[in-house]
Parts: sequence; C-alpha cells; structure tokens
Amino acid sequence: MTDTLLVTGASGQLGRLVLDALLAAGKAPASIIATTRDTSKLADYAAKGVVVRTADFDDPASLDAAFAGAAKVLIISTDALDEPGRRLAQHKAAVAAAGKAGAKHILYTSMPQPDDSLVTFAPDHLGTEEAIKATGIPYTILRDGWYAENLFMSLPHALETGSWYTSAGDGKVAHITRADTAAAVAGAALKAGDESRTYTLTGPESRTAEEIAAVVSAATGRPLKVVHVSDAQLAEGLKAAGLPEAFIPTIVSFDANTREGKVAMVTGDAETLSGRRPTSLEDFVAANKAALLG
Repeated sequence: MTDTLLVTGASGQLGRLVLDALLAAGKAPASIIATTRDTSKLADYAAKGVVVRTADFDDPASLDAAFAGAAKVLIISTDALDEPGRRLAQHKAAVAAAGKAGAKHILYTSMPQPDDSLVTFAPDHLGTEEAIKATGIPYTILRDGWYAENLFMSLPHALETGSWYTSAGDGKVAHITRADTAAAVAGAALKAGDESRTYTLTGPESRTAEEIAAVVSAATGRPLKVVHVSDAQLAEGLKAAGLPEAFIPTIVSFDANTREGKVAMVTGDAETLSGRRPTSLEDFVAANKAALLG
C-alpha cells in the first residue's frame, strides 16, 4: 500500500494526461488506482495493468470500496457546476473517503487564489482546501492556472469576425497547457511525502488580451482586434450568442477576475514539479492553429 496512488476523475481530459505522465515517469501500473463513473472509458489503461474502479462522488457510500488501499489520493476537481453546492459536496465526500481509507497524503487540483477571487466557483475550491486541511493528513494543493485550451472557447469565433470582445481590460493571464499541468500534477504525486505544500501552476509568461491577440494573429495570419467592453456588455453579448444563461456569470467572472489582476502571477512551480519548462503561448498557438481557425 505504501506507494499506491489513487486518481479520481481519471477518464477526464486532465485525468488521462495525469495517468500518461505517471506511466511515462515509470510508475508501476499496478500501483495506480484510476477511478471514474464509467470504467469502460479506462479500458485502455486497465489493459496496461492500471487498477480501474468505479467511483461516484454523488454516492459517498460507493467511495469506501473505491478508495480502499490508497496510500495517496489525488482528487481532481469535478465539473459539477450545474447546481450550487453540488461540487463542494462531491469534493468533501472524496476527502472523507480518503480519510476512511487511511490515506497518508491527499492531493487536490484547485485554482489560483481561491480565497481572493471573483470567479463564481472559487468558494468550491476554497471549501475543499479547508476540508483537506481539517483532516490533519499531509496534503499538496495544486492551484492550476487557466488552461491555454480555454482559448478555444472564444478565439475561433473571434478570428472569424476579426473582433475579440472581453471585459478583462489590461489584466494578464499566464496560460498553461493541460498537458503541462498534468505533468506537474504527476510530479507532485510522485514526490508527495510527509510535508504539506501549496503550488500555483502557471505558464512561463503573463499576457494581456492584446498581447495574446498579437500572438494568435501572427500565427494564423488573420487580423484580431481586441474590443474592450463592460461586464454587463459582455454578458449581453454572450446571451445574444446563445450561451446558456446559467453559465454566463461564470464566464464574465473570469474576465473580471483577470481585470483585477488576480491571475497575473507567474511561478516556476510547474517546471519544478515536472522537470520541464512549460509550453510557451507561441508554441501552443502554432501547434493548434488548425483548431483556432475552425
């Protein structure tokens, strides 16, 4: 049991990349427990020798068997944002299950400055961090920066029209790729011991919307003008574009949080944990030009 690592949400985009990074680092497949609601999605990892188990965070009783024998537990935050309080309840259930299983270390993927953030779901992360600390079990909090892949939500349409509407003002973001995040998370899991640590994972450079637009325009050959709007105007534009109203406040809160400088930090934590320099925005955009151009 001493080196057994359990990974929740293992069939998700980040989870699968974490499994890949662990295996690439030489972690024995049989010492990895990968949990998911649908184990068929992890059949390829089971074939490699990874232990695959069913875990449903909405059914806390099911977690006891799923978490059995885990020395370390990596809780990858869920995407349950449809119902207020649901995500935090899920995370607390996972933390409790880790404690019942006798885990010696808990790792969790959080977000930058959850105690000082305008993002609507920041309280979920802060509450989870507090629940983990309350167990008294050594922990590693991994505050994941904004994924570079999140740019796919707005830039393809912006490149079509030539205009990128944002309320982020002059705020900066140090985007980090999902793969670089996963490599850092895997590195943290392999290194985790008796000490408690908190890391913030960011890309190598923080940029404004204009600076991001310049990189994207240079790579795609298409002009991209940044149009600054208010939060209210951004919300109206998202509504007119057909975005579900329930998600509009969250997206607007991202820009507001950026405008206030709350995600402008650049750290060396990702490189320290992964042993590699995070991908630059230029390299990310160049590698994903086709996706950005639709």
